[in-house]
Amino acid sequence: MDFNHYKLVWADDFDYEGQPDPDKWNFEVGNFQWPNKELQAYTDRPGNIFVKDGKLTIRSMKEKDGEREYTSAKINTNQKACWQYGYFDIRAKFPKGAGSWPAIWLMPYKEKRILPDWVPKRSDGRPDFENFTKEDWERFPKMPKKDRWPSCGEIDLVEYIGRRPDMLLFSLHSGMFNHKTGAPNPFSNSKEYDFNPSEDFHNYSMEWTPDYFEFFLDGKSQFRYERPHVPAEQMYDAWPFDKPYYLIINTAVGGGLGGPVSDEDLPYVFEIEYVHVYQK
Repeated sequence: MDFNHYKLVWADDFDYEGQPDPDKWNFEVGNFQWPNKELQAYTDRPGNIFVKDGKLTIRSMKEKDGEREYTSAKINTNQKACWQYGYFDIRAKFPKGAGSWPAIWLMPYKEKRILPDWVPKRSDGRPDFENFTKEDWERFPKMPKKDRWPSCGEIDLVEYIGRRPDMLLFSLHSGMFNHKTGAPNPFSNSKEYDFNPSEDFHNYSMEWTPDYFEFFLDGKSQFRYERPHVPAEQMYDAWPFDKPYYLIINTAVGGGLGGPVSDEDLPYVFEIEYVHVYQK
């Protein structure tokens, strides 16, 4: 890639101490059942997430929170910073331990959803859907299909799973190409390495253009996914990536990809030295 065309437009070098910069990051919190059968509650507590010594640290612990047996942290930039195309460069060291599932990924920008007044709220402020009746669901405002997963699109800059300590995953998901279709996803690949990404810091980077995504490890290309050749009316279903997305950093515990948890491996420690975003 020709990096000369890019300039830095957003960064967090974690050159401060305390909680992540509230002007740049949102917390996602809750001790309910998160997707993919994950086992953690997400919190904003200093024990789970903090900035110190030039690093952002996410710590996942064996710690009961409501019905969840583990705690961890998840932050995002939605409504604070979103990008359409660019070069993303993150220097990080993944956590050790079977059951850890850290990820650096992006989802489409979304406006804050205003729910009807009649929807009950839980103690954490989120809607309480557990006691919804069939009639409640019928009158509840439906999100357009194009805005729901997988049609909305998902960009996984890099994922790591502690039970496969020498492997990294680089993926795109769309309505046409996702694991739920039962067919192989041409935009999702893994690669095994002769080193362990949990033992040292590495640069995980991605170039996103209108025509392709290219994923890099320490500056070396790993995978490149080209815009598919499909009829125009099917393009959004295959490639919903021509719109703004926001960044997410988290560690899930267990779940469909994380697999069985080894409690003796906790706490999992995910460290990030910086996040840099460049655009043309």
